[in-house]
Amino acid sequence: MRYSTGLGIAAVLLLVIACFMPWVLIPSKQLVISGMDASGTRYGKPGYLHLLLGFFYLVFTLIPAVWAKRFNLLVVAFNLAWTLRNFLILSLCRGGECPERQAGLYLLAMAGVLMLVTALFPKKPS
Repeated sequence: MRYSTGLGIAAVLLLVIACFMPWVLIPSKQLVISGMDASGTRYGKPGYLHLLLGFFYLVFTLIPAVWAKRFNLLVVAFNLAWTLRNFLILSLCRGGECPERQAGLYLLAMAGVLMLVTALFPKKPS
């Protein structure tokens, strides 16, 4: 794919922005959960793993070797699985109370899918 490197870099930037945006709003406890701040819950800081995987994705995208493209698929698959886990666990209804999903959670999912598409169709190494 001709523009896969540029789209991949844009996807990582979108991922970083989404990690700092609000993901879920819990109105009864007045909590705003983001990737970097999940205080009041037992989820930890799920955005840190996204940032680490985004870094490795960028490194493997910029290396023009076949082995790097293959490792990139592993990194992207793990990132997409972590995204799906965050999407399902953080927005799950518990005890009759459903949290409100915010734009950051949707941007995170879009960035994960875009990273997967760019990793599936990389620029061919010369």
